[in-house]
Amino acid sequence: MLDGLDDIQWRRLGHAYGAADDVPGQLRALRSPDPAVRDEALGELYSNILHQGGRFEASAYAVPFLLELLADPATPDPTAVLGLLASLAVGRDESVLPDGFPVTGYRRAAAGGRELLAAKPPPWVGEDEAEKEYVEYAYVESLHPSEQARFWAYIELAVYDAVRAGVPLLRTLLAHPDPGLRIGAAYTLAWFPEEAAGSVAALARAIDAAREPARAGVTPGEVATMLVAGGLLGVAPDDRWLTDPRPVVRWGAAVGRARVLGAGADPVTVDELLAWTAAPPADAPVPAGDAATAPTDDWVPFLDGDLGGYAGLALRQLGPQHAERAFDALLDRLPAVSGDRSLTVLGTALRLAFPDGPAPAGTPAAALAPRQRRLAEVLGRSPEPWLIDGQEFGNVAMLVDEYGLPDSRAAMLAYLAPLP
Repeated sequence: MLDGLDDIQWRRLGHAYGAADDVPGQLRALRSPDPAVRDEALGELYSNILHQGGRFEASAYAVPFLLELLADPATPDPTAVLGLLASLAVGRDESVLPDGFPVTGYRRAAAGGRELLAAKPPPWVGEDEAEKEYVEYAYVESLHPSEQARFWAYIELAVYDAVRAGVPLLRTLLAHPDPGLRIGAAYTLAWFPEEAAGSVAALARAIDAAREPARAGVTPGEVATMLVAGGLLGVAPDDRWLTDPRPVVRWGAAVGRARVLGAGADPVTVDELLAWTAAPPADAPVPAGDAATAPTDDWVPFLDGDLGGYAGLALRQLGPQHAERAFDALLDRLPAVSGDRSLTVLGTALRLAFPDGPAPAGTPAAALAPRQRRLAEVLGRSPEPWLIDGQEFGNVAMLVDEYGLPDSRAAMLAYLAPLP
């Protein structure tokens, strides 16, 4: 197990904090019988080779060993390993939803990046933090912005392709006894459109198997995850799922159908998405096996379980004929969300309110278009969207400011004050 791990010159590979010579020990620790040791190693890997969603030179080298761990029945927590692999493939999924992973664009953007990476000096391995920072970033910062873009696109694509090599394994996991692995496998398969033919067939078999009495343990969230994954791979779920008695299954069918049918989506699909978007968020579903909270059968991993937020993103695919109803639904939801969920709803609403770009500097509230004014008024009277864990959320302030609106609730209220 993990043969060849020490044959790689990890010391010459970089991750978020310099030389990656700590990665082999972290990978080995994922086989520890001690949960505390495994959790510490997993956290270190998330920090080092997947820092804040970013991937690094060492990330692609770690992936084959993670796949080996995932395939080994002796690995104590394969679901956690699979979660890391999925994140390594695409970073944060909100950056690629609702359309799926844009692999064609990545391959185009990465052209020439391999040569740029080969010219990078090895990472600093000493104790001097100032010197480490200089050596680590000086090369990339010396590149032209267009070269930097190719450099990072190539690194991310190399990691993506390393995970893609595990697609056959992921398909087998759709029939695994562990529901966490089945859900994680369906979720991860969704990001590889170049492998769609085989993956769609595997998902179809898994959905059919979910109806069999022997698979009574299949949760509604698992079915919904498979329906969305199929949609992201280009196959619309059958419309019979829109009448399923389980709400989250109807959600998954509507999201998957919107991805494929777009502006041609049927009224039932549209209405289902609008209802989910407008509904105030309930307590977030949690993944099966979460140690801190009782698992829920409705857990779906896309967008970290934010079903209403994903429904709002899917509305963007329905075309302009539904824009007004979509905007109404988003404004209904916005006062009740905070943190990352606020960013999802607000980002979609801002795009609908400002289709031509930000408001010019100095635009008075009275000169805003009707949708823009309505959105500003909801933000002015709603404290929740500005917060994360009860504190001011700088990401929301920056997002609002990008569109030419005041970047705090107090400033928004002052801005709106002259209105009748």
